[in-house]
Amino acid sequence: MSTEDNQSGENRFRRSPTGPAVAPPRIPAGQAPAPPVQPPRRKRHFWSVAIFILLVSGVVIRAYRDLSQPEAWDYWKDQYVSPSLTSQVIDTLHLDGSSQGRRALFVSGTIGPAAANWFRGRLDQANLAAGDIVLLASPGGDLNQATIMGEIVRQRSLATAVGSADASGRVKPGYCASACVLVYAGGKTRFGVLGSALGVHRFVTTRPVNDPVAEAQRIAGAVLGYMTKMGVSSTIVEAMSETRDIRWLSPKQALAMNLVTDPLGKP
Repeated sequence: MSTEDNQSGENRFRRSPTGPAVAPPRIPAGQAPAPPVQPPRRKRHFWSVAIFILLVSGVVIRAYRDLSQPEAWDYWKDQYVSPSLTSQVIDTLHLDGSSQGRRALFVSGTIGPAAANWFRGRLDQANLAAGDIVLLASPGGDLNQATIMGEIVRQRSLATAVGSADASGRVKPGYCASACVLVYAGGKTRFGVLGSALGVHRFVTTRPVNDPVAEAQRIAGAVLGYMTKMGVSSTIVEAMSETRDIRWLSPKQALAMNLVTDPLGKP
């Protein structure tokens, strides 16, 4: 058989991977080949997309409902948009006019609904060590957030003082009132800066409650427990309960209550 015959035979037959060559199926002249058979369409992709959309919709709806509450919106705004507190790191703070000083974080402004998280983050950034100082200047604000801030101060063994600082790190008098006093009480050492003031008053809730008297008692008990834990005399709660207006404590009163532990402000 000639080479051309061999090639012609090879064209007419196809190789089988498991046996001898077999002839390909013949298509009648003038007839188009049949289209390939399509497998049945799967709906798995459709249902995956549908489930994903439902899940996302649920999260969005829940987030909308949460943010529609005034408290949630206030928290979100204080946390991400416009924090009510500001801070400044002071490399060397001079409490008593001496040449030696300590590292400090100066915190000022109103204590908002997200103040504790904000405060923790600023302390991490400031990299304060045990014995360093949180310098406070605030009219007060959220009681619960102030309590958490005071707990953070105590956990890190930081000291507290009231006032502000000039460009050279010298302390200037300032004031700390209402909920700010709870943050100040968290200091392991609480310096009494000459001319600075501490103001207390009776705490009341701003949200509607069924029994205002019981709620006031609950708040007073919580404040008493916190102050006792921080080593402050229970007489401070008595001073708070006397008035809803700010009562400014004299240095002698603050010292007698053990609210101030170092009246001279010496490191």
